[in-house]
Amino acid sequence: MGQKVHPTGFRIAVTEQWRSRWYANKRDFAQNLIEDQRIRKFIKKEWQFAAIPKVEIERAGELVTVFVHTARPGVLIGKKGTKVDEFRQALEKLTSKPVRMKIIEVHRPEVEAVLVAEAVAEQLGKRINYRRALKKVADATMAAGAKGVKIRVAGRLQGAEMSRVGNFRKGRVPCSTLRAQIDYGFALANTKSGVLGCKVWIFKGEYGPGETTQGLLPVRPATAERPTV
Repeated sequence: MGQKVHPTGFRIAVTEQWRSRWYANKRDFAQNLIEDQRIRKFIKKEWQFAAIPKVEIERAGELVTVFVHTARPGVLIGKKGTKVDEFRQALEKLTSKPVRMKIIEVHRPEVEAVLVAEAVAEQLGKRINYRRALKKVADATMAAGAKGVKIRVAGRLQGAEMSRVGNFRKGRVPCSTLRAQIDYGFALANTKSGVLGCKVWIFKGEYGPGETTQGLLPVRPATAERPTV
């Protein structure tokens, strides 16, 4: 049996930050955990076109702060911030708590594993040859500055009767090295033959001794942060 470990969970509190940062007692822990999942599912469903690779949540008392990383901040903010106000109100209605939003722009979407996986899934949904799609996306990722990329698709590829697995790898992807900055993403492609799964691993480099703060947590990458709403 294969012993598979999630690349992000493997590095949590070592070189990766928690995606949800808050503390709760036994009574409120389960409720907050379910609420975080509802927030992420709502954002994924309603704002899928905004290219959102990651959502982080912080809590301070009743206030919920949602950090939305997006490659298309203009789509979320809208004209004079009208869309982001509607977005915040929808989240407040969902959680019944005051919500503060921070929009963080992703400058290089080609090296965000979730966005790369969604790009591959979109091409597979258009019935493009999976080998060509994997090579095209991997070349774009390497050109954007990644040290290595690994892509795996599985399912009834090209409409085959039996499911199979297609792999493409370029560069170096040290999945077992804790100091390696490995970004992982997963996406589903709905086709006439069935559902195809796409997994992406992107190696962005290694953390050095002077590149960590607050114990073992990494420095938050420099991003253009929008004003707090």
